Parts: sequence; C-alpha cells; structure tokens
Amino acid sequence: MSTTAVGSPQAGTSPGPAPADDRGRARFAVPATPRPLSPASADRPPMGELELRVALRGQRSVATYQYHRGALRVLRPHYLDDSGQVCYVVVNPGGAYLGADLFVIDVEVGEGADLLLTTQSATKIYRTPGSFAEQRMVVRLGEAARLEFMPDQLIAYREASYRQRTSVTLRPSSSLVMAEVVTPGWSPDGSAFQYREVRLRNEIRVESDGGTHLLALDNLLIRPPLHDVTGLGFMEGHSHLGSLVVVDARVDQALADDLHGLTAGREALTGISLARPVAGTSGLVLRSLSNSTDELNRLLRSCTDFLRSRWYGQGPLDLRKH
Repeated sequence: MSTTAVGSPQAGTSPGPAPADDRGRARFAVPATPRPLSPASADRPPMGELELRVALRGQRSVATYQYHRGALRVLRPHYLDDSGQVCYVVVNPGGAYLGADLFVIDVEVGEGADLLLTTQSATKIYRTPGSFAEQRMVVRLGEAARLEFMPDQLIAYREASYRQRTSVTLRPSSSLVMAEVVTPGWSPDGSAFQYREVRLRNEIRVESDGGTHLLALDNLLIRPPLHDVTGLGFMEGHSHLGSLVVVDARVDQALADDLHGLTAGREALTGISLARPVAGTSGLVLRSLSNSTDELNRLLRSCTDFLRSRWYGQGPLDLRKH
C-alpha cells in the first residue's frame, strides 16, 4: 500500500482589493517567479491553476501575490484568532476532478509568515476513463515560516484513478503540518474499494547554507484491482486512511510518543515514523486506518490542536465551514 522513507528512520512508536490583468484575473503587486511545468505535466493544459504568496506585514500575514485560472481559486482571507495567522480556503467551482484533469497549485510562505490553507469541501474524484486525474502542488517556506495544510477528505469513487504529488522545500526554522484523509466513495453494490488507483507522493526537502537535502519521501499507493487491499500489510480490514506529516525543529521522540498517546482508545489503527534530523530539523509521519471519516478527522484534529497549543498557544482549530 505505501512506502515511507523519512530521512533515515530513527524510531517508530507502533504501527485586500487587487488590480486585475488584461484577462480579468486577480493579481497582487508583487510578481512571482514563473516556474515551468514538469515534463510529465506539460503534455496537457491544467484545468485549474492557483498561485499564492504570503508575507508578514506588521503583526499579520497577508497575501502579496495571488493568481488563479480555470477551476481553482481562493476565497477572501480571514483570521481565526489574534495570532496573525491568515487562513485561505481553496475552491474548485467545478466540484470534482474528472479523467485527464490536471490541477496545479503553487504556494510560498515568506520569512516569518503564517498560513493556514484548507479547502471548501471534499475533493471528489469521479470516473476517469482514458487517463487519471492529477494534482501537483509546490510549496516553499522561508525562514521561520509556518504552513498548516488542512484539506477536507479526498473521496475516490468507482473507476477513479488519481495521482497527487506535493513537493515542499523549507528552511530548518520552518514549520509544516499537513493532514490528509482518503475515503472510498459510494458504489452501487456498497463495496468500499471500487476505485482503480490512489497515488499520493510527498517530497520534503530542507534548504540550508550547506545545500538542499531530502528529509522525507512519503509514497502511498493503493490499487484495489491488483491487490487485496483489505488484507494484512495493506488496509488491515479498514476502508479509510488518514495521514499527518509534521516537520519542525521541535519534533523528537517525546513528541511522537505524545501524539501516539492521543490516538489511544480510538476506533483506528495508528503508527508513527520518526525521521532522523537533517540540517537541524526533523519530521514525522503519522498513518491511521479506520472505517470512519469522522473518526479520522477527530484523530488528526486532536493531534494538530495539540501542536497548535504547545507550540503557538492557539486554541483548537475551528474552520466554521458548516
């Protein structure tokens, strides 16, 4: 089902208004450096593109550049507390990903800035005849920058194929928290695994004066038609999967133990892999299996709320979407 290489595994604790351009697209004053698509993506035009740059201005983080085209955009920013952390909600007006759809997201959080990024609703992958749907996301975090990426669940429906690649480059003083829940969509016969493929790949690199080093390569691959994904070594009799990636200089074995303790007594099977420190920072990957989206959301939220409180003195996250 998955391969997780996190540095060298050290320990596991069990399994504002903006001018518009000539096409009417919103732009902010500070231009972004164009980055060409990778060869794998260049063969088809994106259905949706989104770029967002966030910087610290006084006591608040604000967007300095914003661009969208096609079926991706963000809602107006809001602030959930007095910490200065800005929250943006990503919206797909089309409502779902279909066959051969490509979505490209580029996010940069500048020095000392703080961004909470979420989605308006679940990401739904419908039938993808001919070719898989794909999302590519590039993230860059500056010195002492922070990103919390908390999307709603990914739902893969019958005969869906989906690939998602997230590439993160950060500094040793950066802080990253990313959560993900994958669930099977409804099918006529009630079976849980009717999608063809879900492939999620996270690459996290640390940029320092000594160069750029790979901290984590987290590769998740589920192919129900080819394997008995319900069995041992795969989903262990479960249908839903939750993941949490944390990168911060404060990550250590004691933190991994604390997070594992938060998962005890829940209707989920959870394990944590802890990374060896790289260039003065470290990370962990938490993976949890369950039969309930709500159960996984509660489990991951308990962990992220714990980190928000311990590291930043913030209260529990309340996105108020409903």
